[in-house]
Amino acid sequence: MIEAAQNFLSIWYPWIKALHVVAVIAWMAGIFYLPRLFVYHVEGYRKRGVVAGSEMDLLFQHQERLLMRAIMNPAMIATWLFGLCLVFTPGIVDWSQVWPWTKAAGVIAMTWYHYWLNRRRGDFVAGANRVTGRQYRMMNEVPTLLLLVIVFSVVVKF
Repeated sequence: MIEAAQNFLSIWYPWIKALHVVAVIAWMAGIFYLPRLFVYHVEGYRKRGVVAGSEMDLLFQHQERLLMRAIMNPAMIATWLFGLCLVFTPGIVDWSQVWPWTKAAGVIAMTWYHYWLNRRRGDFVAGANRVTGRQYRMMNEVPTLLLLVIVFSVVVKF
């Protein structure tokens, strides 16, 4: 059974890798865009007089919910699924090297960040957001740093 699965993964490796890359791109697009929506949402409260529960507030909440549920969550799941398929493909990952561990740490941190964003979205829905636009801008740098760790780990294999 295990040998059959390994043969399947080896044969389909290029397709699995391509699907993994597509899923990562979709996930990262959402990871970068959602905090920007939060900035506009927060600053809309302050600068444009957007009131919690107003039409504009509900529009932001709708956009944020769709981005999280229709793009980010499925893309994260696909990234993990195809990534794990790559991990289990014979001859692809050598766990005695450093790079798979740094990549794994980066992906786990990115997943934590994803869930952190989802909790902040819940704060907006509850009318309890306490994070400023400036803080969201600063947090939007986190996925950039994680992306660098992940990409350099895989490509340079440091």
